[in-house]
Amino acid sequence: MKVGSNWRNAHNNDAALPAFLAARVDRYYTERVQESWAGGHIMKGRVADADALHLSSNDYLSIARHPEILDAMCMSIRSEGNGLLMSGVFLHGDDCPQLALEDRFASYMGAEASVLCQSGFAANTGLIQSIANAQTPVYVDMMAHMSLWEGIRSAGARAISFFHNDVDHLEQRIQRYGAGIVIVDSVYSTNGSVAPLAAIAEVCAEHDCVLVVDESHSLGTHGPHGAGMVAELGLIDRVHFRTASLAKAFAGRAGIISCSRRFQEYFKCEALPAIFSSTLLPHETAGLAATLDVIEREDWRRTRVAANARYVRGRLAELGYNLNGSETQIIALEAGPEPQTIVLRDALEARGIFGSVFCAPATAQNRSLVRISLNAALCEEELERLVDVCAEIRDEVQMWNWPSTRRNERNAGRARVRLPQAVVSMPAVAVAA
Repeated sequence: MKVGSNWRNAHNNDAALPAFLAARVDRYYTERVQESWAGGHIMKGRVADADALHLSSNDYLSIARHPEILDAMCMSIRSEGNGLLMSGVFLHGDDCPQLALEDRFASYMGAEASVLCQSGFAANTGLIQSIANAQTPVYVDMMAHMSLWEGIRSAGARAISFFHNDVDHLEQRIQRYGAGIVIVDSVYSTNGSVAPLAAIAEVCAEHDCVLVVDESHSLGTHGPHGAGMVAELGLIDRVHFRTASLAKAFAGRAGIISCSRRFQEYFKCEALPAIFSSTLLPHETAGLAATLDVIEREDWRRTRVAANARYVRGRLAELGYNLNGSETQIIALEAGPEPQTIVLRDALEARGIFGSVFCAPATAQNRSLVRISLNAALCEEELERLVDVCAEIRDEVQMWNWPSTRRNERNAGRARVRLPQAVVSMPAVAVAA
């Protein structure tokens, strides 16, 4: 067997790998680490200190440390440990906590039934795998979450993409290829844009298509008591399946699918992630049940995060940033090429602002960005600190020359504006304890 380079031997054990795989690993280090990232790592910048402002968490409602939730989890661990470690397909009985929680989620989301999965990824891949096959055209928004694309691939179905949030393009595709499955996110995780769900549901109904909506970034933050954007828009009866990762606003580790009672049984005996993965642990189920109590009860959290997001979006737009259509708590600062995003990351982190770097394959090539995720706990001083830093670094990061900035100016059809012309008022919502 050919021995790998000294460089590779010094860093890992890839010398034992066959040449075809060792070459693939080397390509990553050469093309990305060395050429794109200049020997560093695009997602590993500074280590945050105690004064840093963390804007990378999906804990939008700021409940990850809620005492009621933590108490429920601790009590469960002490009384039940890790429970019976087995596949969820074996769960049955009226006294099963996970099945009871599935009923609670169904009621909460206005559905007939629901299925709890190990993660949002497992929910999406399992669902698509169980409803699509090689004969099924699957129409997917080009910015839909990667787990949905992976579900299409694992189902052996044909992925037919359509332009982001372009309902006319979707309908043209359906007219060409026929009835199938339409897949969208309600809120897109990369840039915070919102799907035109009512128009999409109309097209699906007209062309007899199944509609799947991933509500990972709207369940908990939108709708009555956080029941999601589909519920907010009154579209429950027009959307066949809703999925969500409960690692976002629910600050847990699970996924959910809303469905009919008949489909619930079918899914548990058909989807491979449901059959061949272990069920949730008892303390996870207990924690999610307590989380649902908190989210239903504490509406002020949704009000606050919405107000915080509205304020920051308005201020950053005034500063000339292209927010790529964000209407939510997710805000993308799209620098474009990866080296330029590293410059942006470093400028923010040097001033104590820590977001999440997104790059390929999470974004299109040369459309990398730093994602800012706002939450309910941010106070006025912290919001102002974020805005001030974004104002201060514009020239340092060459924001005026970013492809997204030029695109924004072309779309707006107006000249570059370097100074804010108006003042957006701070959100006037009291923060509850």
